[in-house]
Order: sequence, then C-alpha cells, then structure tokens
Amino acid sequence: MFKKLMLLKIVLLLPMLAWHASAQQDNATVLESEKGFFRLSYESQLDPIVINQMHSWTLHIDNANGMDVTDAEISVGGGMPQHNHGLATAPSIMAIGNGNYHLQGLRFHMMGHWELELNIASGGVEDKVVVILDL
Repeated sequence: MFKKLMLLKIVLLLPMLAWHASAQQDNATVLESEKGFFRLSYESQLDPIVINQMHSWTLHIDNANGMDVTDAEISVGGGMPQHNHGLATAPSIMAIGNGNYHLQGLRFHMMGHWELELNIASGGVEDKVVVILDL
C-alpha cells in the first residue's frame, strides 16, 4: 500500500515540477543587447524587488561568442516612460571580475512600468540592453 501511495504522489507531482521548470525559464533574466553584441544576465539582491528599498544587482556580460566581457564601460539610465521621469537615484557600476559587475544604488520609488537602460561599450562596439520591470 505504501509503495502505491508513493507512486501516486510521484505521478501527480511530475506535471507540477515540469510546470515550475518552464515558469522559471519564462522569467529568465538573460537578455540580448539591441544589436546583438552582448548578452546580459542579472540577479537582484532583493527577490522580489520591492518599492522604495535601496538595493544592488550582480550583472554578467558575455559577448556574442559567449566569452566574458571583462573591460566593459557601462552607463545606467532609465525610468518610467509613461510618467516621463528617470530614476530617483544615480546607480553606479563596478567591475568585480570574470565578466561580473556590481550595480549599486538602485531604488524604484513607485509601482508601475520601469525601464533600466544599460549602455555597454567594449572592444570598439557599443550596444544597449533594456531591462523591463513591472513592479
């Protein structure tokens, strides 16, 4: 009886596990730059991101060939296009090695649609990644 119960639990849980894996893929935090020169992944210190709390992100940048970009110059901008205003803070970025960068000083001060623009220059090319957040 115990074995049958365990088998039933496994059979019932498999579809839920498959759904969970696909849901995580759909919410991936890997983005390609507009011209395709770079691929950016990010992870927020806050999960989930909340309103009015200063926090930082870890960024990772690869080139189109999948190699770490270790010498990127990155500027940060953005805001809420529908409200016609920028970020409430002036975030900064520091390289921390192996294609990783520390973005600090982020604070989203109200709920709504945000666009965080990361302008990346490296190896003689410039490109932009826009991270869209609906908070």
